[in-house]
Amino acid sequence: MSTGFHAVYRPLRPMPLAEKLFDRFLGELAEKLDDASLDRNATCRDAIAELYGLSGAKAGAEDERLPLGVRALYASFDPRNITLEPEYYSEIDVARYARVKPLTWLWIMFDRSPLGQNAYLGHRLRRMLAERVFKRCGRNVKIWHFVEYSYGYNLSVGDDVVLHRYAFLDDRGGIELGNKVSVSDYANIYSHTHDINDISTVYLRQTVIEDHVRITYHATVLAGTRVGKDGMIGAMSLATKDAPGHYVSVGIPSKAVRAKDRPCPYCEAEGVSRA
Repeated sequence: MSTGFHAVYRPLRPMPLAEKLFDRFLGELAEKLDDASLDRNATCRDAIAELYGLSGAKAGAEDERLPLGVRALYASFDPRNITLEPEYYSEIDVARYARVKPLTWLWIMFDRSPLGQNAYLGHRLRRMLAERVFKRCGRNVKIWHFVEYSYGYNLSVGDDVVLHRYAFLDDRGGIELGNKVSVSDYANIYSHTHDINDISTVYLRQTVIEDHVRITYHATVLAGTRVGKDGMIGAMSLATKDAPGHYVSVGIPSKAVRAKDRPCPYCEAEGVSRA
């Protein structure tokens, strides 16, 4: 028998010493990232090394006494020594990406570090980075581990948004997530597509996910799609065209199959009428 309950995050905290360490680590890191006199690449390089229990990444890469694989590891902590897939895209804004790449590499390496499963620290660190990477990052955004994006600077995220594990946000053409949006595990949202005859021809199309929308498990939203307010894309569905608000859309391709039984409680509170 199924039972219903009000889904809210429980208020959890680590022990006092750990909380102070986390606060200090995040505070000092944010201060360094915002200091225009410091090189973001070096700041993120050193932070990544510390997350892996090491220090002196620059010296380690140069130390000829160390095995070559160890030196390569040290060198790879530096964002200037690695490449990421979006850097290969022809429409990239090189200057804008150069500012967010170090933060993106820190994000990726944090998720894969021994601390990556620490939700308390991870939520705070990813939100701090998102505020400096995304076009907009609203209040109370929660981002779980292994969420990925393309550029980041074309991604606008509203208030109270939750991005769950392994969600992928392809913001090449721009993605806008409204307030109180939930993107479930392994969901994909795209904003670029390829010409059906010539794969080298790419079209950039903004994708809009309006307020209170749920993109559920393993669902995919293709480029240029708009999902209306309080809409829902069902598990494993493929949204190839606009989906109406207040409806559940399912299937491949997805179709609106039923209206929600009652208006969205958040919409009612905000005085929004049902479509």
